[in-house]
Amino acid sequence: MNTNKRPITMKRITTKELADSFIDEQIASIKEQTNNKKVLLALSGGVDSSVVAALLIKAIGKNLVCVHVNHGLLRKGEPEQVIDVFSNQMDANLIYVDAVDRFLDKLSGVSDPETKRKIIGAEFIRVFEEEARKQEGIEFLAQGTIYPDIIESDGVKAHHNVGGLPDDLNFELVEPLKFLYKDEVRVVGKALGLPDSMVYRQPFPGPGLGVRCLGAITRDRLECVRESDAILREEFAKGGLEGKVWQYFTVAPEFKSVGIKDGRRTYAYSVIIRAVNTVDAMTATVEDVPFSLLQKITERITNEVDGVNRVLYDLTPKPCATIEWE
Repeated sequence: MNTNKRPITMKRITTKELADSFIDEQIASIKEQTNNKKVLLALSGGVDSSVVAALLIKAIGKNLVCVHVNHGLLRKGEPEQVIDVFSNQMDANLIYVDAVDRFLDKLSGVSDPETKRKIIGAEFIRVFEEEARKQEGIEFLAQGTIYPDIIESDGVKAHHNVGGLPDDLNFELVEPLKFLYKDEVRVVGKALGLPDSMVYRQPFPGPGLGVRCLGAITRDRLECVRESDAILREEFAKGGLEGKVWQYFTVAPEFKSVGIKDGRRTYAYSVIIRAVNTVDAMTATVEDVPFSLLQKITERITNEVDGVNRVLYDLTPKPCATIEWE
């Protein structure tokens, strides 16, 4: 029997009632599997890992050890949200690791996108391994594996970058969401009481803002991306586009251009806005954002984000462009 095959009899989770039933079943299953032993989880703050964390907290409480690694490549406010939701509201056993300098030092001068991805993934595994070895009595590793991960990777989970942990740690996997699709995970997350900003979080690349700070990452340009992205998300929400546009974000290329601010000549970075709609991420169309909204966003970014004097809008669909820039 293929244990990675979604049961034919399993109903699609579309309502709170079905979600509550799923949660009850998984709590019982988790308790039986872990038998009052400790479980380790890399908690990124993304939808999958957050729902797994909330589910395991209900099942085993403080026996779940969550590790949140801040590598400096998250969006504005995300590390703070993880701490607030899981530590302050859910009283989770949360370990916060500030690894910003460690990651950015490793990435200094590296411009190739694939090399950046490899550095970020490998360093994450090292940091997580170090934290794992500090713990005592850990026998299980929880992962936010969902069904598309199994289909696409033939059962090998690499999305959360913990698949490369050394064999001697010998953790048994706990994967309570492995038969769910993303929309079902969100329904379960809502039923568990997670905030909408976490449940409906937009797709976010594994390397985070590292692939939206184009080329070699610098701290000043990374802040340009982080701050401009926050403004974009805020204005899209005000403009009624939140939840209607599939994905929207900003990127900052390496080049600078001439501009004028406060009557003086500037030589500063550009910010590019990307907003697309898609069903399966294989193709994507560009959102027709009202020009008045683009003007407002441009005004805010150029006035509020240091080091930016120009805002551009990416009009290219997929294909021939990809959704992300790197």
